[in-house]
Amino acid sequence: MKKIIQKIHLWLGLSTGLVVFIISITGCIYAFQQEIQDATQPFRFSEIENKPILPPSVFEKQARSVLPEAHLHAINYPAQGRSVEAIFYSFEPEHYYIIYMNPYTAKVLEIVNMENGFFHWILDGHFYLWLPPEIGQPVTSYATLLFVFMLISGIVLWWPKNKSAARQRFWFRWKDITKWKRKNYDLHNILGFYSSFLLLIIAITGIFFGIQWFTYLIYKAAGGEKKLLFTEPVSQRAIATNFKKPATDLVWEKMKKEHPDAVSLEVHTIESDSSAIGANVNTKEGVFWSTDYRYFDQYTLKEIPAATIYGRLKDADTADKLIRMTYDIHTGGILGFAGKILAFLLSLVAASLPVTGFMIWWGKQKKNKL
Repeated sequence: MKKIIQKIHLWLGLSTGLVVFIISITGCIYAFQQEIQDATQPFRFSEIENKPILPPSVFEKQARSVLPEAHLHAINYPAQGRSVEAIFYSFEPEHYYIIYMNPYTAKVLEIVNMENGFFHWILDGHFYLWLPPEIGQPVTSYATLLFVFMLISGIVLWWPKNKSAARQRFWFRWKDITKWKRKNYDLHNILGFYSSFLLLIIAITGIFFGIQWFTYLIYKAAGGEKKLLFTEPVSQRAIATNFKKPATDLVWEKMKKEHPDAVSLEVHTIESDSSAIGANVNTKEGVFWSTDYRYFDQYTLKEIPAATIYGRLKDADTADKLIRMTYDIHTGGILGFAGKILAFLLSLVAASLPVTGFMIWWGKQKKNKL
């Protein structure tokens, strides 16, 4: 039986090794992108002043004057001391910009094209292998699924037959005379074993982003009953409003009042006569699963219940929270900065496994030719 598993492990490794290496090494590099960008991009921050922060309508007007042809998606208020972000996003025509502005004056600090730059290039490789998305995403997703089977088969192959064999497999026992082939073999087996259980979690959560049926099966198995795909809530056209302020400003004030401890508050712009006003608020820094997603009728400001898992956090059941936590688990952010370090090290090990595995196979091929 082990010989069959060994063959499966080998051929899965040879067929997906390069893809797994690229996914892992790009994930490793991307792990601290937030911290690196904060350290190198001072426009992300604004000094705290003894003034009121301006409402969304002011930033919306300023942002539209700067990029009149682009689609303004939302105004985001990050934690205190950070610049307000006007987020422009659209699939067709495709574009993604962020305008950073002073929270107290709406002065434009920087315009960033999010589809350019080093980290966008890294993320493009992580998601799509730098291929067109319709090609790259299925390749990376199913290669990751095969990587899950490789990890499981690797654990089976690693499992020692007896106590004597176990001594060599739990730790490196290198001596001055230990040859490189043996060291490479131990690196593949021992590092692979110790990282395999956590790598399974990272790999499985990564699959959620690319294989819809896989996500649906896990969600349903966990008891989920809501829709996974986002559906736009709709405002019911009513009589003319008598609001003294723009509806988006009123929603912003309501959210601020209800969540004085918010570390992020985002208000979406009104896109059409039937659009609802979306507003997202998060009270936990460094994670996304705890975000409250709210929707309001633009004519009455009455709250519209969400039909998907992306609604009020208090309405989320265990299955909903599991899917919500996927990104934070995948990146290690669920455990804070220590979790990011762990995810970085695990990605580094994952990148090494195809390399050391290929060298083991190549060494055997050369030996068989002699």
